[in-house]
Amino acid sequence: MRFEHAERFDADVRRLSRREQELFRTVVRERFVPAAERVVAEPGAMWPRALRIRRVEAAPGIWELTWSFAGPDGRATFEWIEIGGEAAIRWRRVGTHAVFRDP
Repeated sequence: MRFEHAERFDADVRRLSRREQELFRTVVRERFVPAAERVVAEPGAMWPRALRIRRVEAAPGIWELTWSFAGPDGRATFEWIEIGGEAAIRWRRVGTHAVFRDP
């Protein structure tokens, strides 16, 4: 799975604590990537419930991921794109629930 990231995402990552950055990266590497690869390989496959992935209301094409439920409240937004003709992810925002104000 290939990734791109928006400039706002880079700024958001810098605002996360080192612990939050590590937690986000671990969740993406260990849980999100395998699930995204399965969704690509098997259209209609369900995302793991524990990741709480769903479409962002009022933001067509944008999805949300909950990467932490308690201390910190960790959310991220992303969209599906193509890189080199293959499905890929563009990370848009990461942080708390506040990222939904401008996903």
